[in-house]
Amino acid sequence: MTKDKKIRTAITRESFSYFFHFYYAHYVKYATADFQKEIISLIEKSDKESLFVVAFRGSGKSTIVTAAYPIWAILGKQQKKFVVIFCQTQAQAKQHMMNLRRELEDNDLLKKDLGPFRENSDEWGAQSIVFSNTDARITVASVDQSIRGIRHYQHRPDLIVCDDVEDISSTKTRDGRNKTYQWLKSEVIPAGDKNTRLVIAGNLLHEDSLLMRLREEREKDIIDGHFLFYPLINKKGICLWPGKYPTDKDIEAERKKVGNEITWQQEYLLNIVPSEDQAIFPEWIQFYDQIPEPKELSCGYLAFTEVRIGVDPAISKSDVADYTAIVPGLIYETNEGYMLYILPKIINKRLNFPETIETCKTMFNSYKKDYYHTKFVIEDVAYQKALPQQLEVEGSYDVMTTNPGGQDKRSRLVLTANLIKTGQILFPKEGAEELIQQIVHFGVEKHDDLVDAFVNVVNSLIVKPPNPPRIFFL
Repeated sequence: MTKDKKIRTAITRESFSYFFHFYYAHYVKYATADFQKEIISLIEKSDKESLFVVAFRGSGKSTIVTAAYPIWAILGKQQKKFVVIFCQTQAQAKQHMMNLRRELEDNDLLKKDLGPFRENSDEWGAQSIVFSNTDARITVASVDQSIRGIRHYQHRPDLIVCDDVEDISSTKTRDGRNKTYQWLKSEVIPAGDKNTRLVIAGNLLHEDSLLMRLREEREKDIIDGHFLFYPLINKKGICLWPGKYPTDKDIEAERKKVGNEITWQQEYLLNIVPSEDQAIFPEWIQFYDQIPEPKELSCGYLAFTEVRIGVDPAISKSDVADYTAIVPGLIYETNEGYMLYILPKIINKRLNFPETIETCKTMFNSYKKDYYHTKFVIEDVAYQKALPQQLEVEGSYDVMTTNPGGQDKRSRLVLTANLIKTGQILFPKEGAEELIQQIVHFGVEKHDDLVDAFVNVVNSLIVKPPNPPRIFFL
């Protein structure tokens, strides 16, 4: 293969595994792991199937997916014509382009087989390498560079690779995560055509990160492709790269080198690590399938039910304002006390004051049809005082006001923790996703309006439990 170009190109054209281990042999310092072979096999198997790879830091995923695959996609049997690689920042994009160029310049055999090439700057500001003998192009760009309508001659991108397009900062808030997700769906994917392949590689930075959202879509068959998940040590305690870490001592040495336990858990074991001041943990959240019909209690009375609608109104409707949040919950009496079923008609919108009034009235009337006892729960502070006053003026709406009593938001949320953990508060399987997101990631999310409305309902139950008029069960 070293001496005969025809032989090596014939072999490496058909096999990405041979291509990688031949042209990129200087990267292979340890025995190739089974998970790396799986990545290579899936890359080689299809030129259209999407591939999503979450793997531990130092796993070699970027070398395989971002450094080697785009070259083989052009030189090999897939015969791609326009490859676009995305990095998170322009600095990272420039560094990756430098690495590609250096590889093509210093790797003599690769240069002979793929060259000649030239580097240029495209009209949209991204850097590109153009290969004369195959009439193909590799472009490297950052997520903040628009690629709408880009083409290489008649070719739209036929391979798109996203490598670590998120970091801790960009995944910190839901707005940041939404921005990356919308960028992928509205900018990246439409840039290709029906045969374009999408490959995304990264670490597990957040349970609501881009890759985790794509995993959920894959599990629900919303999208096609393969989702691969490789921690350094799997759930059975087996190291996935014995070639690099043959003993427990080697793993421990790597752990000590990392130093930070949170980094080790998140970047190497792919465990989501909550912040030290997290109030509610995701594993505490419990769900219900349906709300049971009221039953006879041991005292002979029919179980009492009451809907309480927590409202946290916004000051204005501007883009920078908070959202108006409305969270309804059904209080359900049992022999042991009260359960709270969070109902799925949750509102989280930017509404002005008149719109808030109309939304509240609509929700109240919808529940009043099924539950005689229905009331609003609104804080009696600052500008929020106007809402219960207006509701009482406009009709016979039962309004309960609460006062936080100087407690901060986190302290009030903490008061709900035991009720959530013990299953006294249950959530619907669908319809409360954003509420749960804000509860679990309180203090990190940009908005917490739903948390405020939720806390209003729960704390009203703690402070003012129902005093039901008793109906004897016959």
